[in-house]
Amino acid sequence: MDRPPVPPAPETLAYSLTLPADPRTHAIVRSALHTVLYAHGLDDMTDAAVQVASELAACACRFSTSPEVYVRLRYREDALRVVLYDAHPRHTHPRLAAACDARRRSTLRLPACVVRACGGDWGFGDAREPGGGTRTWAVLPREGTRAYLVGGHAKE
Repeated sequence: MDRPPVPPAPETLAYSLTLPADPRTHAIVRSALHTVLYAHGLDDMTDAAVQVASELAACACRFSTSPEVYVRLRYREDALRVVLYDAHPRHTHPRLAAACDARRRSTLRLPACVVRACGGDWGFGDAREPGGGTRTWAVLPREGTRAYLVGGHAKE
């Protein structure tokens, strides 16, 4: 017996994409996120979410040692979760790890500011998936992204 399709709603937002580790990938992420948020009735989150997701994608592409990056989008508990996986292995030597982390943190300054302005959280670390690499993530609460838009931060 076929079930009728479930119409898109905030609670059904769950997407995963494998994309090329290419300088143009951030534009694909921006376009996809615009479409996904609109389809799920979350277009009030667009400005902050698109800014953060595209910056995370650009960073993942910059650091990836493979030809692909993996993007996961989920909406749970009134927040959008954006996760990017790249194949850049975590360094075992402490000084190399610290230098690489500092470089990645510097690359992620803009999305970190947006996430903070929205009252969210972000970070990066070892990918737990097979194959390793680095997992970079951001959690954007819906109320915070609304306040971000209303506060005019998106226009600065």
